[in-house]
Amino acid sequence: MIVSIHPAGLAPRPGLLFLCVANSARSQMAEGLARARFGDRVSVQSAGSHPSVVNPHAVAVLAEVGVDISGQWSKHVDTIDLVTVGTVISLCAEEICPAFLGHAAHLDWPLPDPAGTGGTVEAQLVRFRVARDEIARRLDQLATGEDGRGSDHGS
Repeated sequence: MIVSIHPAGLAPRPGLLFLCVANSARSQMAEGLARARFGDRVSVQSAGSHPSVVNPHAVAVLAEVGVDISGQWSKHVDTIDLVTVGTVISLCAEEICPAFLGHAAHLDWPLPDPAGTGGTVEAQLVRFRVARDEIARRLDQLATGEDGRGSDHGS
């Protein structure tokens, strides 16, 4: 069962876990945006299979929309308590996402890694803003009971 987040309340185990490899950009932005969007109504976490450090561009582009993730840190998927997760959202596109072996619903939101292709600082920030805005759009869909994958996936 996919956790349906709606004004009337939440399904049992309303925890979201965002996964990517390094837990440095997409999943960190998703964690911050979901915390801002859902507040205390939903437990929100992120993790990766090879955690590194939170990308400063992720911190910067979320600050542009009033979301502070400067206190977040990269976590390994093995540190996540299985019972706290109702829905896992994988954000990997071109890489293999870590597996999560709990009994949670699973959604794939493949987004290109905004940190992955270099370029000028401004070009990198543009990629991070695109990823931020797409994650926010999908979270809005999830909040209305859709799965956040968009119309090209049958939702």
